[in-house]
Amino acid sequence: MESFLSQFFQQLINGISLGSIYALIALGYTMIYGIIKLINFAHGDIYMLGAYFGFFTTTQLRLSFIPAIILAMVCAALTGIIIERVAYKPMRNAPRIAILITAIGVSFFLEYTMILLVSPQPRTFPAVFTPVVYKIGSLVVNSQQIVILASAVILMAVLTFIVNKTKVGKAMRAVSFDTDAARLMGINIDRVISTTFALGSALAAAGGVLVGVYYNSIDPLMGMMPGLKAFVAAVLGGIGIIPGAMMGGLILGVVEAMISGFISSTLRDAAAFGILILILLYKPSGLLGKNIREKV
Repeated sequence: MESFLSQFFQQLINGISLGSIYALIALGYTMIYGIIKLINFAHGDIYMLGAYFGFFTTTQLRLSFIPAIILAMVCAALTGIIIERVAYKPMRNAPRIAILITAIGVSFFLEYTMILLVSPQPRTFPAVFTPVVYKIGSLVVNSQQIVILASAVILMAVLTFIVNKTKVGKAMRAVSFDTDAARLMGINIDRVISTTFALGSALAAAGGVLVGVYYNSIDPLMGMMPGLKAFVAAVLGGIGIIPGAMMGGLILGVVEAMISGFISSTLRDAAAFGILILILLYKPSGLLGKNIREKV
């Protein structure tokens, strides 16, 4: 019984670390969907770009962890703005399926452009700080997990402050509620959408750097599976709802860790997509979402 409890709490710690990264990526999905009702399937590749931005700032510019993650977030934010202006803005009034196909096309473009530029070989992410292992009874917590959790909490708190307490956040909430009314009130819709893409991309890039620090390996296709799982997390919590994305990411990370620890690591991906099927069948609005009737 004692060994079961120690393993349970160990997997819980691992799951919270992993779930924090899913939550950072899911926040971008849910913010963009909340503003323009777009499922940005290229978002996982912004996460990959963030990992490479972090890699080059630490290896070429010799920056430490905090300046590297901030610079990676800035570069990813600019990339997100460019992608929105070039790929999504011209499609804003197009049918939903056309925008979805465009998002998939942008995803493939980013992946294979990076393969062309940096080769498909995995890169070893440099050790930005000396790993330290802490033992609390039978539990083991390393410094990377602490950094991931602390970074995720700080970034989520900053995002919550921006959305709830700033003029930009008020404009974002107005646009997500009623775009036409917001435009009539003098809100610059294009600027709000660009800001949303910038914030979401910056959070995804932070997740990419944290994954590079934790797993010490990055590659151009690393964003595919985490991007899909972050989408699952966003749907689980209630897509378009920021607290839902945070909660969904943490739940998904803990479930994956428990499946890996107590059943089999080969089933962790199946568990994630099983959750997606169940949530779509029984509560498609998500855990924090509300069912809204649409009049025909």
